[in-house]
Amino acid sequence: MNRINQLFERGQQNILSVYFCAGHPTLDGTVNTIKALEEAGIQMVEIGIPFSDPMADGPVIQKASTQALRNGMSLKMLFHQLEGIRNEVKLPLLLMGYLNPIIQFGFENFCKRCQEAGIDGMIIPDLPFNDYQNSYRSIAERYDLRMIMLITPETSDERIRLIDSNTDGFIYMVSSAAITGAQKDFNEKKLEYFRRINGMQLRNPRMIGFGISNKQTYDSAVNNASGAIIGSKFVTLLDEENGDAKKASERLLKAILEV
Repeated sequence: MNRINQLFERGQQNILSVYFCAGHPTLDGTVNTIKALEEAGIQMVEIGIPFSDPMADGPVIQKASTQALRNGMSLKMLFHQLEGIRNEVKLPLLLMGYLNPIIQFGFENFCKRCQEAGIDGMIIPDLPFNDYQNSYRSIAERYDLRMIMLITPETSDERIRLIDSNTDGFIYMVSSAAITGAQKDFNEKKLEYFRRINGMQLRNPRMIGFGISNKQTYDSAVNNASGAIIGSKFVTLLDEENGDAKKASERLLKAILEV
């Protein structure tokens, strides 16, 4: 069974998934970062594929992506770094990136290399759902990869139910229609969005991301979904710790759990 499905079927609560950008702050830190996150108790990791125009990302991840590209990171390099990763870690791994570099690499070749590396799923924010259904779904499923779709407060109930019926793994609930970045708390409008989705009783579990950086936002996320996804906060800490993922992980947990 796919590791993403296994994670959620265990019935765990307060699942924490962490994003980082491959190749940032150093080119060769990918494996060490994944290992440090697992050792810290993180349950799922999203590995960012750097891209020159990451439209859904805020300034922190944009800067990280630019640095990674300058460092020489590419999809070919990333797959090379991930060779043998399953001898090192057991947690679910996803690749998160934009469609352009994946199409240039070749979608089926991308899926094949994901399967060979032990990747469990992918998040492609600019892949339209209809295009996924018509052109990409059969290929992704052939390689046992979960395509994780994003929903926002503006996504209609009809579209949410369509995504829920045609995807597997989990649904990525974007906390707002804005770009990624840390927030101090979630206002009543966002909390109402969380409650609305809860009331739909969807088949798939949900993870809430965008803006989670402290105890208040983390608690709001895990109280309204299976868990939280953190990106910008960890990328910032990784930068501040000069790539020391162990220290960055410790600081992240302290920030959201106040331990």
